[in-house]
Amino acid sequence: MQEHLKFYIDGEWVDPATPATLDVINPTTEAPFATISMGSSADVEKAVAAAKTAFDSFSKTTVQERMELLGAILGEYTKRYDEIAAAISTEMGAPIWLSKAAQAATGQAHFATTLELLKTYAWEEKKGPYLLRKEPVGVCGLITPWNWPINQISCKVAPALAAGCTMVLKPSEVAPVNAILLAEILDAAGVPKGVFNLVNGDGPGVGEAMSSHPDIHMMSFTGSTRAGILVAKAAADTVKRVAQELGGKSANIVLEDADLQTAVAGGVSQVMTNSGQSCNAPTRMLVPKAKHDEALQIAKAAAEGVKPGDPFTDGTVIGPVVSEVQFEKIQGLIQKGIDEGATLVAGGTGRPDGLNAGYFVKPTVFGDVNNDMTIAREEIFGPVLSILPYETEAEAIEIANDTPYGLSGYVQSGSVDHAVEVAAQIRTGNVHINGSGPDFGAPFGGYKQSGNGREWGELGFEEFLETKAMFVPAS
Repeated sequence: MQEHLKFYIDGEWVDPATPATLDVINPTTEAPFATISMGSSADVEKAVAAAKTAFDSFSKTTVQERMELLGAILGEYTKRYDEIAAAISTEMGAPIWLSKAAQAATGQAHFATTLELLKTYAWEEKKGPYLLRKEPVGVCGLITPWNWPINQISCKVAPALAAGCTMVLKPSEVAPVNAILLAEILDAAGVPKGVFNLVNGDGPGVGEAMSSHPDIHMMSFTGSTRAGILVAKAAADTVKRVAQELGGKSANIVLEDADLQTAVAGGVSQVMTNSGQSCNAPTRMLVPKAKHDEALQIAKAAAEGVKPGDPFTDGTVIGPVVSEVQFEKIQGLIQKGIDEGATLVAGGTGRPDGLNAGYFVKPTVFGDVNNDMTIAREEIFGPVLSILPYETEAEAIEIANDTPYGLSGYVQSGSVDHAVEVAAQIRTGNVHINGSGPDFGAPFGGYKQSGNGREWGELGFEEFLETKAMFVPAS
């Protein structure tokens, strides 16, 4: 059993103000594999005080100094890469191939992208009679989720450091070990004391204290829309900046001129990856009504080819979902889909055959779904795809936009120009065309209840900056 009972505050590993522990569960075995301490408002006070003190000097460091620091972090990260990947597979269930190829890789990529951005970023610009200047926003509170843990931590920590901010991080208590490893990496890289602070805990005990703290100038939150609302409300009294990346229910529009086999099979794969635990997963597939039955057959074959299993076993395509809470929620929503009259094409309730322990969910596909069904409205966050038929392209766009969310979207077409024309009408922060993947330099974030602000790349970096206009007299 691993023990991680200290917090990283002011450059030291320190005991919590009040002892309280939580077991971290391995979702593959359903058994504890680590113990962490759970923080309180007293620990937040200590961490914020350290960050506030450190801001005075760290905000005045040169761009070159911060570039060198990011370079040192990348060097240390590379040394611990396999440890990070293994920790993620153990604590949240991603297959080790995915943890190495994507989960751990995204964390590294955000530091590298931010370092490149710093090399050319314009901190000051003359605009006629005034000088436009960018400055760090201040002390930042960072709250991150368990589904892509090091990705979400790094896409906040890297730009915050690059901007000259100091910070307090509360990672998910469900998957905290990767964050502890990152704290060790930052320490080894020489991040000055007080610049980065880590306090483990839950929302009520730590997250609320951070969000309402008057000496935190910005909250950057990734998680559920429900929790994001609580962060925003707690932050309102101190009028701090709040950046949020929240839930999603992304539509994948398969147009009439798309290659149906490629589009449907690819869409199934994208949903199932990471056991469906991605906020931007294309969980609503919209297909022409005349091709609906054919699409169901393609989706059935694709889903049945997705092999659940132990994350560390060769051949495993998806691991378990992260926790018993998630497992029970997903089971309930699958049953809801059956009860509301959707056609169960593949999967269903219960564990996959041969897996009698662990939070494993059958790769599931529903057909004959309409957009009023619960499985089309709610974010399931599991390996569950809903296929909805549509009559016209205009109806497909209407269905895609008929959601409180707006994080991502997908369009499949035989013509890129046609796909772009449709993508322009989808109210989401991202749209992926014909299977195209993400870009770490592009902004990531949503419309409507999927959040506000952007992460990744230059726009994500600028979330951590204030803008100052300096009016300079003519010489």
